[in-house]
Amino acid sequence: MYWIMLFISAGFLVLLFLARKQDTAPDTPSLLKPFYKAAMYLYKKICSRVTGIFASVQVEKDLLRLHPGEAGECVKTEYYVKKMAIFLAIIVLGSLFGAAARFSAQGAVILGEDGSLVRGNYREGARKIDLKAEYGQQQMHFQVNVEPILLTGEEADTLFTDFLDKLPACILGENESLDKVVCDLTLAKNYEDFPIDVQWESSKPGTLSSTGRLYTVEEKEEVTLELQLSYGEYKMTEEIKVTVLPPEISEEEQLYQEMEELLRRSQEESMEQETWKLPAEWRGEGIRWSQSVEDNSILLWIVSVVTAFMVFMLSDKDLHQQIEKRKKSLKKEYPGMVHKLALFVGAGMTIRGAFQKLAGDYEADCRDGGSQISAYEEVLYTCRELRSGVSEGASYEHFGKRTELQEYIRLSTLLAQNLKKGNSTLLERLREEADKAAEERLQQSKKLGEEAGTKLLVPMVLMLAVVMAMIMIPALSNM
Repeated sequence: MYWIMLFISAGFLVLLFLARKQDTAPDTPSLLKPFYKAAMYLYKKICSRVTGIFASVQVEKDLLRLHPGEAGECVKTEYYVKKMAIFLAIIVLGSLFGAAARFSAQGAVILGEDGSLVRGNYREGARKIDLKAEYGQQQMHFQVNVEPILLTGEEADTLFTDFLDKLPACILGENESLDKVVCDLTLAKNYEDFPIDVQWESSKPGTLSSTGRLYTVEEKEEVTLELQLSYGEYKMTEEIKVTVLPPEISEEEQLYQEMEELLRRSQEESMEQETWKLPAEWRGEGIRWSQSVEDNSILLWIVSVVTAFMVFMLSDKDLHQQIEKRKKSLKKEYPGMVHKLALFVGAGMTIRGAFQKLAGDYEADCRDGGSQISAYEEVLYTCRELRSGVSEGASYEHFGKRTELQEYIRLSTLLAQNLKKGNSTLLERLREEADKAAEERLQQSKKLGEEAGTKLLVPMVLMLAVVMAMIMIPALSNM
C-alpha cells in the first residue's frame, strides 16, 4: 500500500508543480484549491491533445440551459474542471486513508522476527492477537491473549466468598453440570462483575486443560481443577471436582487442541519475562509463526478509485436531473408570469415594457434576499438581449426556444406575431393564455394528488396489517 501512496503522492506533487501558475475562482475553498489547479492543468493538456474526450453534446446543451447568457466554453470548462477536481480529491484522500490504515495495521504487530511477543505493562492490559502457525504442510490459526507483566493489589475475603458461590454456574459453559462435562468449560482469567484474577491448574491437563479445553478421553475421568484467586496481595486456593465424559472430536481438532495447550504452557513459563518466546518446534518438526492483522488499506484504495470514477461518470446524470427540475419549475411558474403580462398589457404597457417591469421587480426581489426563479431568469435574459440590440421578435423567439417547453414557445410565437402583424386582440389572447395555463396547472395538481394517493397506498396497507395484528393477537392469546 505504501508504494501506491508514494506513487500517487509523487504524481500529485509533480502535477501541482506543473499547475502552480493556474488560477482558481475566488470562491474556491482553500483545501480544494490544489485539486482545482491540478484539474485545470490536466483539462487544458487533455483538450489540446484529445479533443473528443470532453465533447458531450448533451452535456453542453444542458449547461447552456442552466446558465443562459453565460459563455458556453467558460461554463463547460468550469463544469469539467470541478468534476476532475473532485475525482483527484477522492483518489488522493482515499490513498491517504489507505496508508493510515496500513500504518495502523502494522502498528498492531507485536511479534518479532525471532518469534518473541513483547508484553505490555499492567495499565495496557492484555492484548488479543491472531497467530498463524505453519507446521509441516498444515497452517493453523490461533487467537491468544498476550498478558501484561503480572502485578498484584489488595484483597477482600467477602468478595472471594461471593465469587466462589457463583463460580460453578459461570464455568459450566454448555454443560448441564460439573458431573457431566462433555464440552469445553469456561475457565477464564477474569469474570464479569468480579475484579479477581483467576489462575487455573488442571490435575490432568491431557484431559482437561487449564484453559477449559476438553481433549479426547476413552472413558469417564475425574479431574480436579485447582484455582488460585488473587485480588491485590490477597490469595486463596480452592479445588473444584469435575467429571469428564468422552467427547467426540476429529483428529484435526485434537491436533489444534494440543497445539493450543502448547501455546498456553509456553506463555505460563514466560509470565515473569518481558517477552514471550513462542515454541520453535513440536514433535521434532519446526513451527513457522506469523501474526494475522486486519489490513484494509488496499480495499480503501480500491473503494476510493471506484467512488472517484462513479462520481465523475454520474455527474452528467445529475446535470440532466437539474434540467428536468428546471423544466418542472418553469411549468409551475408559467401561469403566474402570463397573468402578470396580461395585467401589465391591460394597464397600457407595451410588451417590451411589461418584460422590463417583470425583470425589474424580479431583480429588486433578489436584492432583498429572494430566491432565483427560472422563468424570471429567462425574462431577465430576454431584457438583456433587448438592451444589447437584438430585435424584439428575435428576443421573444429565443425566449421560447431556450425553455424548450410548449407553453413558452406558444407565448413567444404569440408575442412575435403581434410585432409582425400588429394583432389588436393581443390582450384578449394573453388573458385566454393565462386562463388556459391556470387550467393546465389545476389539472397537473390533480394528477400529482392522484399519484400521491397511489404512493400512500402501500404504507396504508401496512398500517392496516399492524392494526389487525394488534387486535387479533390479544384475542387469539385469550382463546
